[in-house]
Amino acid sequence: MKAVRGVLDYLKSGGVEYIFGIPAGSVNAFFNELYDMPELIPVVTKHEGAAGYMACAYAKYKQELGVCISCSGPGATNMVTGAANAMREHLPVLFLTGAVPVRTMGLNASQELDAHPVFEPVTKYSVTVTRAEDLLTEVAKATDIALSGVPGPVHVAMPIDVQLGDIEEMKLPEFPAGRMPVVPQAETIAQVAKELSMREKGIVFAGQGIRHVSEQVIQVAELLGWPIVTSPQAKGFIRSDHPLAAGVFGFAGHENVSSLIHRSGEEEGLLVLGSSLGETATNNWNPNLTEGRFTIQMDFDETVFNRKYNVNIPVLGDLDLSLLFLIDELKALGLERKETACVNNEFNLYGTDEYTTRNVMLALQEKVPSTTRYTIDIGEFMAYVIHDMGVKEPSTFDINVHFGAMGSGIGSAIGSALAEPDRPVVNITGDGCFFMHGMEVLTAKEYKLPILFVVMNNARLGMVYHGHTLQYKRSHKAFEQIPVDISAMAKAMGVPGIRIRTMEELVNADLQKLMTGNGPSIVEIDLVDNAVPPMGDRVKFLSSFGK
Repeated sequence: MKAVRGVLDYLKSGGVEYIFGIPAGSVNAFFNELYDMPELIPVVTKHEGAAGYMACAYAKYKQELGVCISCSGPGATNMVTGAANAMREHLPVLFLTGAVPVRTMGLNASQELDAHPVFEPVTKYSVTVTRAEDLLTEVAKATDIALSGVPGPVHVAMPIDVQLGDIEEMKLPEFPAGRMPVVPQAETIAQVAKELSMREKGIVFAGQGIRHVSEQVIQVAELLGWPIVTSPQAKGFIRSDHPLAAGVFGFAGHENVSSLIHRSGEEEGLLVLGSSLGETATNNWNPNLTEGRFTIQMDFDETVFNRKYNVNIPVLGDLDLSLLFLIDELKALGLERKETACVNNEFNLYGTDEYTTRNVMLALQEKVPSTTRYTIDIGEFMAYVIHDMGVKEPSTFDINVHFGAMGSGIGSAIGSALAEPDRPVVNITGDGCFFMHGMEVLTAKEYKLPILFVVMNNARLGMVYHGHTLQYKRSHKAFEQIPVDISAMAKAMGVPGIRIRTMEELVNADLQKLMTGNGPSIVEIDLVDNAVPPMGDRVKFLSSFGK
């Protein structure tokens, strides 16, 4: 059989359903085999970069291996950003790229690129296979690496002749069952429980690593009576109406949370859960976060400990196990769930009639199901999402501010919709992001995905405009553009679309009808909002350089 057929049989044995990417000469053999394998569905995208974002979101929400594929050369380089994104978010994604025939390597073949070293810095494993008999073995090895330890992306480059090479029938390698859990040390958990129980005041700081353990996080906070602060990436895991939900720290965070962080930390505790304490999570590495606080950090990735902040007790282990054991230890020490007093959080779920970005976000949230997942792109609107939109149900926000790839939210919406078909999905994007990856709306159309794409159209790069205005007191005219009617673009693509110019039009729009069709729809928000988004601390940080 052909070597590439063995790869596909292997992926099929592991329950892989979708393969995201674009067919082309160097991977034609791969796609040709899919004719006879209806269980594997190719999701043919409009850009390889978007394919990477789709595979990342699919891996995140399906909690399985994501797979994407591109041709050699430019197709491969287009996918590198997706790999870097997966690496940053610890997502197990298999990136497959075509390659020129082995015998033509180094001869300036069409679309030739040695992709293996290009992917190496942004993957756990990257390899070029030069023998047909090694292809399946290498893909299986890469898959095991992706799913084991700290999950992450891997890359296998497949030369054309290697894919088409004839190999003997062989037993398929066993598909990995998943990563082995990292069990925390019992004595460490006991020490943590003792230290926490001794402190009346403290803060639970939650990062995106709490994605699947939000209930346990709440239990720990209730036993301690401590407020829960989330990073921007963790928005969506703790309901805003919980009495201990203080709000967001970091990019576009809340003043009341900053007050919590800046209060005297003497005799206080800080319990960091699933956060690497990076720049956007810590308001540009604010030293007050740990100043004077006994700091405990729990994570399954030991490389996050003591990076920027000194940690008194690092706890290496999967969060579900660490928190389960910690809850038992706290109860054994006599702690009981406290009557939780409301913290002073700043989420205001009510807007006004004024046509502003903030009010548009709040009105949008009132008009779609509470279980809707919002995939948020990069732009000034993102600051309002983080700062003003409330969390009504768990796992309802996908905010990629830490890597910050423009247009990634569009692909993420498609990956999310395929991973969880019953969950409504709204992508909030901007005209800048849309012009990068907006044609993926056609991908959603072709696969009949009822995603609502909300495009904030201000005919400029809004975050850049406001950033320059704040930092340099001026903004270059090149940051703006001639307005484009995006709803007309939607019509040209055969996608339902409406253009909103006032709050009244938005309030009267039937968004739920748009979301229950047989495919995607576009709501264009035609709005130039000159109010300064809640991103001042980011600008102050950038302004500090060169002084």
